[in-house]
Amino acid sequence: MVHDRHASSRKDAPSGVKAVLGPTNTGKTHLAIERLCAHSSGAIGFPLRLLAREVYDRVCKIKGEKNVALITGEERIEPKDARYLLCTVEAMPVTERSLAFVAIDEAQLGADRERGHVFTDRLLHARGREETMILGSSTLEPMVKALVPDVEVVTRPRFSTLTHAGSKKLSRIPPRSTIVAFSAEQVYAIAEMLRRFRGGAAVVMGALSPQTRNAQVALYQSGEVDYLVATDAIGMGLNLDVEHVAFAGLSKFDGQRHRRLTTSEMAQIAGRAGRHQKDGTFGTLTGSGGHDSEFEPDEVYAIEEHRFPPLTKLFWRDPEPRFDSVAMLISDLETPPGRDGLVLAPEAIDLAVLKRLSEDGTVMDSLHGQAMVRRFWEVCRLPDFRQQGVETHSRFVARLWQDLRHGELGADFIAQQIARLDLTGGDIDTLQGRIAAIRSWAYIAQRPDWVLAREEMAARARAVEARLSDALHGKLTERFINRRTAVLMKKLGPDAGLLSVRLEEAEVLVEGEHIGSLHGFAFQVDPAARLSDRKLLLVAAERHLPALLQSRAEALTAAIHEGVAPLALEGGRLTWEDEKIAALSAGRSLLAPVLVPDRVLDAIPAPARKALVAALEAWLVTALEPLAPLLKLDEASRAEDAGPDLRALLITLVDRGGMTARDGSGVDRLDKNRRTMLAKLGVRVGALDLFVPVMLRPGPIALWRQLAKIAGKDVPGGEPDPAMPPTMDAAKRHKAPGYRNLGKQLIRLDMAEKLLREAHEARSAASGNRGPSRSFSLDPARAVSMGLTTASYARLLRFGGFQALMPRPLPEGAHGAPAPVRWRWRPPQRQQEREVQTARPDPRRSDSAFAALGELLGR
Repeated sequence: MVHDRHASSRKDAPSGVKAVLGPTNTGKTHLAIERLCAHSSGAIGFPLRLLAREVYDRVCKIKGEKNVALITGEERIEPKDARYLLCTVEAMPVTERSLAFVAIDEAQLGADRERGHVFTDRLLHARGREETMILGSSTLEPMVKALVPDVEVVTRPRFSTLTHAGSKKLSRIPPRSTIVAFSAEQVYAIAEMLRRFRGGAAVVMGALSPQTRNAQVALYQSGEVDYLVATDAIGMGLNLDVEHVAFAGLSKFDGQRHRRLTTSEMAQIAGRAGRHQKDGTFGTLTGSGGHDSEFEPDEVYAIEEHRFPPLTKLFWRDPEPRFDSVAMLISDLETPPGRDGLVLAPEAIDLAVLKRLSEDGTVMDSLHGQAMVRRFWEVCRLPDFRQQGVETHSRFVARLWQDLRHGELGADFIAQQIARLDLTGGDIDTLQGRIAAIRSWAYIAQRPDWVLAREEMAARARAVEARLSDALHGKLTERFINRRTAVLMKKLGPDAGLLSVRLEEAEVLVEGEHIGSLHGFAFQVDPAARLSDRKLLLVAAERHLPALLQSRAEALTAAIHEGVAPLALEGGRLTWEDEKIAALSAGRSLLAPVLVPDRVLDAIPAPARKALVAALEAWLVTALEPLAPLLKLDEASRAEDAGPDLRALLITLVDRGGMTARDGSGVDRLDKNRRTMLAKLGVRVGALDLFVPVMLRPGPIALWRQLAKIAGKDVPGGEPDPAMPPTMDAAKRHKAPGYRNLGKQLIRLDMAEKLLREAHEARSAASGNRGPSRSFSLDPARAVSMGLTTASYARLLRFGGFQALMPRPLPEGAHGAPAPVRWRWRPPQRQQEREVQTARPDPRRSDSAFAALGELLGR
């Protein structure tokens, strides 16, 4: 028998013990909650803090928060009048029989090497006053019958069917699946691959805090991602909507050796697939490596039929050792049980720490009396949340004991330790380490006799753990979840038409996720998207953008008809929102280009595209209206009564933008009728040039230049000045259209004509007043107001046939104003056009003569 000294403190099992056994998804936990709420009081012990918290929330909704307590090593919510306790197995009450109902969940964990002795003790001694319920796998049945007298065993069948689905590549794993790996490195690698081509996955590992685990599970449960990558921690009580479980391997390191999973362990994990009445499947992951990555036929049969070898032993350790000395304590903890079916538990971390510190003379010197030994044992039982091994954990426990041996820990000290960990920066591993460390201090702060200001320090520790958990959740989500790709993958199936696509300014949003931008009718994938995502995003755009493009096309068509469309024609390209939507091509004549829609319009549905192209052609007609004077010339050149000379002149004017030099134009050969026709067409015949005044504006000139380039015509260099001033520096715009070159300066054609006409008017007036006198003076005021220099003005006059008559210089010693410059006119010779182009000064005139002329003209 087990030690007799326990008989007085732990009474025999009362009647009403029921063992509810069966595979996963049999509703055992749900039944236990119903029975708990049916009693006046009760407690349930769970294997995980996460499960205790989940059920606590459910019971609170039924019984109210004031009546429900949560008791775990790191968190205690204990209202004064709480009658229902949700606990971890380690924290649940055992000897107290004041509760009407008691249940133990996952009792088969009595076979676990590290914690099995705790579950075995609760199975043997935790009892309810009215009803006791033991929940677990069917493999536990022979042990329950052997250890619990008069137990009633109820076997529950699984609600759904579990079927083997064979091996699949990761890319073929169906949505709503869980992939199970057995190392953090493998979990990260699989999650990263899923991120690339499936949008990512939630991640669940034993090293995560319960809060982070909950947040990751919520991502999966909400449907934000369709995949969950987890370690075997998922096999313990996490209720998920999983349709398929894929094993990345079938072996693991159990703390002592690398071994193949037992069929019970395989079934515990595979059983996560299929919930309630929905069937599930399980299989393996192809290419995950290892010789043991395939299920054996007998394993498949066992999992599908829920037939597993029964447990033949449970681990046990003395639950009430003596504290007379450390040596006696260790001896009791290592004493084997004297009862069939129970075996001594392997050395757990707490016993290993106790034995390690028993060799420390400083520690041993502080242990005097049973109370100190008992307190020291409680310190040694601090869980190794950081998973750093016996040596490291022993040093931490030794430092903690040095403070606790003298009494309680001060609030300032605890606050300082907690504050050191309140840092949310760092990578995933760093945050996991901080969470493990803060869980240790949360456990310490929960002890009623270890910490001053216990409630305040416990609240601080929980707050820091919450912040670190949020940060870790964010890092995991950032690294392993591409929300944009996840949304697209979820919707790019048969229900693709249900995808919500909308446009906010230039951003294209699919289900609220930015996938690219739309400028004009050109969709551009987000440049930040990974290379593997770009093809997927383009597919989504091709499927769902036509409706959006149709809406934009209809809006642009309406704007064109209303005359408010912000279109631009530059370089022969028709643009909208700085994106090309059409181009001009050479047509039957320079002034009749052809509109060629750009390929970006091909994505617009045909009716909307046809209407848009028609509207663009109408817009082009309006946009070319400034060239109407040239269009008249073009039409007149085809008239039968134009004659060859006028026809040639009109064609030249059209090709040169409505302006050409008079010399060589053939205008002098036209008869009176043809000259009249030319004037009616708006062509002004000047002394030096022929031009259409309207075409001397920057808009028409720029428009003509575009069409001329499209038609392959020789276009003068230089762009028209937006202001088109009367004169400008020739060095900057040597061949600016609409201007005549005067050497260092250019003068607009109509301004040049105005100055020459003024000079002829002065000549006519002088001839009328003086009879036959042919010389006259000129007032340079208008030329000066236009910005012409003396040399430029003199050249213009000379090109127009005017010659300067220099006055005789004053005799030596004479004083007075010089005589004014006189001018005379002779019909210009047309070969002077060559001089205009080269802008060379008359070789017969010296620079000193020009300087003298400048002085005479006041410049």
